[in-house]
Amino acid sequence: MKIVRILLPALVGALPLSAVRAQASPFADCRPMPSDTALRASLRSVFIPMPDGTRLAADVFLPNGLATGRKLPTVLTATRYWRAPDQSQANPQVLDWIRRGYAAVVVDVRGTGASFGTWKYPWSRGEVRDLGDVVRWISTQPWSDGNVGAIGTSYTANTAQLAAATSGRPLKAVIPRFMDFDAWADLTAPGGVINSFLLREWGKAVGAMDRNTPSGNPPRGVRPIDGDSGRALLAAAVKDHEGNPPLDEISPRAIHRDDVLPEWAGSSDDYATFRWREPIERARVPIFGWASWYDAGTSNGAISRWLTWKTPQFLVIGAWSHGGGHHASPFLAPETATDPSSASQQDAAACWFDRYLRGGTSGPAPGRIWYYTVGEERWKSTDDWPVSGTKQERWYLGSEKVLSRATPTGSDSDEYQVDFDATTGTQNRWYTQLGGGDVVYPDRAESDRRLLTYTSAPLDRDVEVTGNPVITLRLTTTAKDGTFFVYLEDVGPDGRVTYVTEGMLRGIHRLVTTAPYRVLYPYHSFRERDAAALAPGAMTELRFGLFPVSAQFKKGHRIRIALAGADKDTFGRVPAEGAVMWKVSRTGGAPSYVDLPIVERR
Repeated sequence: MKIVRILLPALVGALPLSAVRAQASPFADCRPMPSDTALRASLRSVFIPMPDGTRLAADVFLPNGLATGRKLPTVLTATRYWRAPDQSQANPQVLDWIRRGYAAVVVDVRGTGASFGTWKYPWSRGEVRDLGDVVRWISTQPWSDGNVGAIGTSYTANTAQLAAATSGRPLKAVIPRFMDFDAWADLTAPGGVINSFLLREWGKAVGAMDRNTPSGNPPRGVRPIDGDSGRALLAAAVKDHEGNPPLDEISPRAIHRDDVLPEWAGSSDDYATFRWREPIERARVPIFGWASWYDAGTSNGAISRWLTWKTPQFLVIGAWSHGGGHHASPFLAPETATDPSSASQQDAAACWFDRYLRGGTSGPAPGRIWYYTVGEERWKSTDDWPVSGTKQERWYLGSEKVLSRATPTGSDSDEYQVDFDATTGTQNRWYTQLGGGDVVYPDRAESDRRLLTYTSAPLDRDVEVTGNPVITLRLTTTAKDGTFFVYLEDVGPDGRVTYVTEGMLRGIHRLVTTAPYRVLYPYHSFRERDAAALAPGAMTELRFGLFPVSAQFKKGHRIRIALAGADKDTFGRVPAEGAVMWKVSRTGGAPSYVDLPIVERR
């Protein structure tokens, strides 16, 4: 549910199945088929008719001067963010596909851009049916060899993935990058905490697009269909979009994932990509998944898809901004070049489609995960998750604000008055969702003064944390509801505090329930029937996962757990007003602790 330009995904070189292996680059085995850099693209903007009569606007790119009778495989992207501005040229990614021997098709999904219809919510059943019809239309065109691959980043990653549910045989492979496997839990309301920044700004942006409000420099609207010189067809399509709901106004009203919003005629459950498991498993379309430790919860979703869906999959998880344009390791300077480079990412994407659409043999094969360890700054690969050698190591929130392996023996608690001005800034893992900007967490030493922190002694060895940390908090609060944020941080010998990962939970959603897909942390349904107010002054247990990460804490550094009750620049305040006091238990009978997934290396 994000606005980014269409980017090509990266693929990872396959290795023989084995234990975890450290590698210099995930792309060593990628050798794409030769390209013709002199080729230029021709463009036709056409309507694709749907069975119900709705017309979808599409840009069809072919090599200039394509010989009669020559047929090509096709790369499809279906977008909610305008397939192109009016009078614009082919973007570099589209031209790259043409030069590599593919046709390219970019479609405005139903109710957006220059397409007719209405758009009620992301990835509706009608939108997913349309994807199959678009793929079949492509496969019957005179320039098509019948083979289609779907690719996308962000919103278009979900359309690429969901095309596998309805497209049938023509769809041969998909590359969903930075996809929302469970958008409620990993993006719009992580831990049940409303991402008010994203819902507000994203809703405003797509609303302006639906009205065809010109943007850019020079300002332009969406590209019309060929022959629509008077823009009458475009005006009629935009008129249809008046039925699209104002997301910035209605989305924050849903505090449970099953709250039915009349403007949607449904709930957040209706756009959950994980619910399409059965038809996607039947299709067995090979998936190359792309995610980041520092892009909202895309890594959570990618790991759950890997663990749950019985489909051919290859997965890469790096330290990137949304879309992979920036290196986002918090241990490196913000200007660090992305790894691998954008050119390598494009080559790797071609290797994946070459394999499944053109009979290529290089590049990755399904069955392996590549992941990047920050702090160590190394790529590794594995065929198991959790990775081989992982064990849970329990660290307690102890006396004198010490994080310790020793079980508490006393009976005490730490008071904390929630500071509602606490923030992780405006370049965090959530802000990158709007535009793919760099993820930057400055030294958090000063920010932590607003939080309740527990810090270990200096480590006597390097420690690798890979997976989902899990926090267990036992506390009392003076409020009937609240938001509970937990940060895992690295404290260097010089006192610099480096963000590593985070997790959060809204108090009313604390009940642990059974997950609809496989997870490696306590799952919360976020449904109305499972919600319950907190009892002020009564001991409450909160158990929840932090977002997964792979990070090395170096010898001499210290591990810190920091607790907060707000992240004011990103998430909605709960409660809306008034002071709130916590008492965090650290008694022997009811300790608070974090379980860290530690990987032991031989």
